[in-house]
Amino acid sequence: METPTEKFRRATAATCRAIAGRDDIILAFDGNRTAYFGVRISIAPPSEPLESREIKRVRGEADTSALRFAHHDPRLHNRLAPANEAARSLFDTLERVRYESLGARRMQGVALNLAHSLEAHCQALKLDTVTQRDPKQLSEAVQLLVGEAMDHPVPGTAQGFVDLWRGHLLPEIESLLPELAHAVQDQLAFARTAQAILGKLGFSIESGTVREQTKAELRDPDEDVLEREGEEVGLGQAPPESDPLDSVDIFDGSTDDPGVGEKPLDEFGAEEDETDETEEQFRHGFTHNKFPPDPYHVYTFEFDEVVEAAEICDPRELIRLRLQLDRQLSLLQSVIGCLANRLQRRLLARQARSWVFDQEEGLLDTARLARVVANPNYSLSYKWEKETPFRDTIVTLLIDNSGSMRGRPITLAAISADVLARTLERCAVKTEILGFTTRTWKGGRTYERWMAGGKKDNPGRLNELRHIVYKSADVPWRRARKNLGLMLREGVLKENIDGEALLWAHQRLLARSEQRRILMVISDGTPVDDATLANNSRDYLDRHLHQVIQYIENETPVELLAIGIGHDVTRYYHRAVTLVDAEQLGGTMMEELANLFSDNSWGSALR
Repeated sequence: METPTEKFRRATAATCRAIAGRDDIILAFDGNRTAYFGVRISIAPPSEPLESREIKRVRGEADTSALRFAHHDPRLHNRLAPANEAARSLFDTLERVRYESLGARRMQGVALNLAHSLEAHCQALKLDTVTQRDPKQLSEAVQLLVGEAMDHPVPGTAQGFVDLWRGHLLPEIESLLPELAHAVQDQLAFARTAQAILGKLGFSIESGTVREQTKAELRDPDEDVLEREGEEVGLGQAPPESDPLDSVDIFDGSTDDPGVGEKPLDEFGAEEDETDETEEQFRHGFTHNKFPPDPYHVYTFEFDEVVEAAEICDPRELIRLRLQLDRQLSLLQSVIGCLANRLQRRLLARQARSWVFDQEEGLLDTARLARVVANPNYSLSYKWEKETPFRDTIVTLLIDNSGSMRGRPITLAAISADVLARTLERCAVKTEILGFTTRTWKGGRTYERWMAGGKKDNPGRLNELRHIVYKSADVPWRRARKNLGLMLREGVLKENIDGEALLWAHQRLLARSEQRRILMVISDGTPVDDATLANNSRDYLDRHLHQVIQYIENETPVELLAIGIGHDVTRYYHRAVTLVDAEQLGGTMMEELANLFSDNSWGSALR
């Protein structure tokens, strides 16, 4: 005859399988903490006899585990997680809030269980007794504040604790909380916003799976792989002990002996998806024993497109989006007007001026009047000012149109591009505005063709590119102004393959007749295309971007400048600026462009 505890375990296990949508999950009460053994969840057993408090605890832990299986992609999470341990811990916490929110929104019972579990967690940490901020409790504070923004009430025992941190954290991250809540169903977009939050809190947000390539490494592929092997040893470290998710045990469920039959799990304990390549190959950036990695290639160009902005949506919607952009512009009109005027003054001030003396007419040369007084035989001398104009110049703005730019970053990028185009046009500098994204998520028709063709190894890029021309260089701003509103259309923003976008914009510049060519890239991070990265080496797109940038910077006349929003792009570009706040974009863009015109090391702006 089943005991009440056994009946409870069986019912809870059935609920777990239903929530996760998997019938292979096994729930066991054996251990002193929640741990995962492949598809087996081990939870600390409830006390005997069953008490209400213990039932709530077990249900909350079980629901969290089931939601992780249902809504968490461990590979994507590991790829985007910061290398810094403290940042990784906070990144893990935000991801947990995300998938718990999905369950709480859809199932009232799950929401109640998670609320009880959170309250028990706060009581265990004795947050009701905290009277001053402790950096060690930052993770709990961010978890509660972000949860509150996603409509999860703060437990009464933690209300004072949250109020203690609210004034300290909200000024930094409040602007990103609505975006975080909006992206809760998209793990990639949510992770990018979480990275921006970490950046605002002062953490290093460089991904632990991304490694900077030096020129020496690019010259020697063998040395490149050997160094990667040494550097990857430190990846995937366990979170600090204070992390609420540090209870993950890394061993397989086929045995009860820890350490036997080990399989690599992510930081949440989820077993990595099985693939044809070994874990060692995957971690070192090459697959199927190819050494070194294959050069960058594309599975098919058939579905790629270069499209004018006006062709993507109907004219009425384009006008509506432009009016929406104008409303945003009106809110910042005073600030933007000052920035534009300052940029125009600085550009015009860089025009060299000199005097031509001993002319028959012009301005009287007062410096030579003395000789006329001393000797009346000398005639009056005149001078006139000679102005050397800028060299014939074109500036291309290449804007990342990926899903992680959604919200405030893409709005400010559109505003900045609009103002910059107008200002440069007044200074007789031609401007081209381009955007890059993909037509679909996760590969689209290219990926489907690869699947139908037998899924050959190392297929190369597996998505449909969409390169957007918002404004051509020869089109005046007044004719292209409505196109810039298209950036505010969320359906346009998908994935980003930066290397090919750079080459596209670069080729357009080389086809121009202007003497000076400047390419300014606005992006919020590394290239990401799930279909490509899942079926090639992990740094496939990243490595190609490094090579393209090195080629443009060292072997072509194009001058390259990058502005990173929330991500450090200095590890890619020789000349780059990283912004932790998208609000800085407009001013920084104009300042850097003015500096570029006046910086002799980047080519004189004058003849």
